[in-house]
Amino acid sequence: MVIDPGNHKEPWRVLEGDCGTILGDIPTGSVDLVYADPPFATNQVQKGRSDGQAYDDRWSDLDSYLEFMRERLEALHRVLAPDGAILLHVDWRTSHRLRVLLDEIFGPDRFVNHLVWQYGLGGSSPSRFARKHDDILYYARGDQRWFEPPLVPATSRRMAGMMKKATDVIAIPSINNMASERTGWPTQKPLALLEFLVGACLKPGGTVLDPFCGSGTTLVAAVRLGRRAIGIDRHPEAIRIAEQRLSELGDPIVASGDRAER
Repeated sequence: MVIDPGNHKEPWRVLEGDCGTILGDIPTGSVDLVYADPPFATNQVQKGRSDGQAYDDRWSDLDSYLEFMRERLEALHRVLAPDGAILLHVDWRTSHRLRVLLDEIFGPDRFVNHLVWQYGLGGSSPSRFARKHDDILYYARGDQRWFEPPLVPATSRRMAGMMKKATDVIAIPSINNMASERTGWPTQKPLALLEFLVGACLKPGGTVLDPFCGSGTTLVAAVRLGRRAIGIDRHPEAIRIAEQRLSELGDPIVASGDRAER
């Protein structure tokens, strides 16, 4: 089955399976933005709702993880449009190695930003500085890309009450245990973060692809902002949660027409 992001009538679709396989069915140059939140190489089994297994994030060594990522990053590079871009969400364990991979695949001249998502929650440590951020590596596919600078409240006294362009440090709280948006998926990111990123990096009406979509937050953010979205995940529970969240949104982009096969 060929999956053509530019030729579906619905604002979203969710596909169950390994993105390493499914990406082969997506035409070259057909996606405007990739947001990828892959396994972080934690060497743990991530637990989902009711302590059920969400996915196994254990690896024999770092090289096996990097080979897994290389194969998928090369496939994501292929499906991106000439003016597309990728946002790769990682953390301290592998960000340095994955940036080298992105340099090799996209080219060092395609680097745009090393974004820092500063989230605040989490424990402290008696032996090191507390780790309170993730890294988001932003690379362009070609010479041109769409970008709309997001605005945030100014903090200086001189600009009190005014807005200013956001910096490469994104201060958005992570989801606390009592948040109404929490789905039970262990690696769920806040909707505010994905709306911030999608709104800045994806043109209206464009398509974002999330190859590790989990509970579907990227897709929800895109549809709410008038963009289209494709999500891939190999875990049936992730697919169920994502489809439920998206179904509750209705079809804000599509006025009529049959729903495409998912």
